[in-house]
Amino acid sequence: MLKKIISGGQTGADQAGLDVAIKHNIPHGGAIPKGRMTEDGVLLEKYHLEEMTTKSYPKRTEKNVVESDGTVIFTHGKLTGGSLLTRKKAIEHNKPVLHLDMLTHNAERAAFLLLQFIEENSVEVLNVAGSRASKDERIHEITFSVIERILN
Repeated sequence: MLKKIISGGQTGADQAGLDVAIKHNIPHGGAIPKGRMTEDGVLLEKYHLEEMTTKSYPKRTEKNVVESDGTVIFTHGKLTGGSLLTRKKAIEHNKPVLHLDMLTHNAERAAFLLLQFIEENSVEVLNVAGSRASKDERIHEITFSVIERILN
């Protein structure tokens, strides 16, 4: 079962994963580019992420994939941009990856699929990725809801 949730700290899905971990007192972390920058500015210190020596988002993405046992990617629709890169890096490093397109799943079904993914792949450290808030204003809420369901 889950022992830690990590992400890259970006707004949206990334921060939702960290927020649910904080709410449920689950260790959290992950790598974030130098400067702790997100699209909303500097990431708050309440998020215990490791600041990298580079400002590269792709390097951050790869580090979080490698340092986790599996990655879940939340979107409303197809994978694009950083979410697509996340899946590519997971495949490249032979790491389990699950894409939850919330246009095709409700929260209950997504939680079932996520729990199944965690159990089947013995995921203890889960990397949470997906759309950023500026591209999907609903992604934080749905990501938080799905992850919280598997913790209850």
